[in-house]
Amino acid sequence: MSAHITRRSLIRGITMATAVATLATGLAACGGDSDAATTADAAASGSVTVGRVSNGAAKETTLKVSEVKSISDLLPDAVRRSGKLVIGSGTLPSGSPPLGYVGGDQKTLTGSEPDLGRLVAAVLGLKPEIKRFTWENLFVGIDSGKVDVALTNVTVTEERKRKYEFASYRKDDLALETPKSSTWKFDGDYKVLAGKTVSVGAGTNQERILLAWKKKLESEGKKLTVKYFQDSNSTYLALNSGKIDAYFGPSPSLSYHVTQSAGTPDPTRVAGQFSGAGESLQGLIAATAKKDSGLAEPLAAALNHLIDNGQYAEWLAAWNLSNEAVATSEVNPPGLPLTDS
Repeated sequence: MSAHITRRSLIRGITMATAVATLATGLAACGGDSDAATTADAAASGSVTVGRVSNGAAKETTLKVSEVKSISDLLPDAVRRSGKLVIGSGTLPSGSPPLGYVGGDQKTLTGSEPDLGRLVAAVLGLKPEIKRFTWENLFVGIDSGKVDVALTNVTVTEERKRKYEFASYRKDDLALETPKSSTWKFDGDYKVLAGKTVSVGAGTNQERILLAWKKKLESEGKKLTVKYFQDSNSTYLALNSGKIDAYFGPSPSLSYHVTQSAGTPDPTRVAGQFSGAGESLQGLIAATAKKDSGLAEPLAAALNHLIDNGQYAEWLAAWNLSNEAVATSEVNPPGLPLTDS
């Protein structure tokens, strides 16, 4: 996750998040993924409802989207014949609002990323089938063919290009979240983290960035402590109790949690942001498919159709993510350099 992720936040404070985590963990009880697909908007109906059962995190909006034959003709034969697009979501166990989480009906996977998957599938004339995985098992799902495409806050990196192909759709910005009572700010200079304890998701690009900063500080005789927690509940309990100074994660998830925590006894704030691709490159989030699958081109074409026809902007606006818009979807754009990834 930004990188990827893991490029978490509470639904409505600790109580609601615990309930969601319990439900999601139940779905994952048989292993690292859930084969339960969401109830999808039928592509044949020509419409997709964005923000459905979102617990108020999005403005419910119905968008008219129909198959574009010139784009669906670009699909690999096997995918076109199957009639479905299997979309991987790396949101087990506890979800990552507003990107992907169990909705108000306690069964549907909602969030900005699943909604985008439904929109893309509609353009391609396919039925969306969304499967949930842990972050680590999401890539196993792509490798094994269980998943056609991952739409779950995956950052483009040059390392990942060795195994995967990409169609970009959103800027990748990371953030540091702290208790609201703290006063320090992060302006991109890693030195401010000296003496701090920061939590990050394992296997994410933000972890790689944080560990690089840790190494630099150690070379300067300074210390940065990195902590890992199993889920967002544990992370925020640690933040609220003072066991960690900050949480380093995807900007959309952290911004969402700041909003949700505002009326609780433990409000938080964003202390600063950083590009998921490092200092010199704007990171990009992308639809991720197996390398040489032939999916990146039709996915990018579908995304550009949504951009050109306004549904993309409406999707972002519904989820309060308009500041993360890209002008166009690119196939395999420059990613986080190998030296950093």
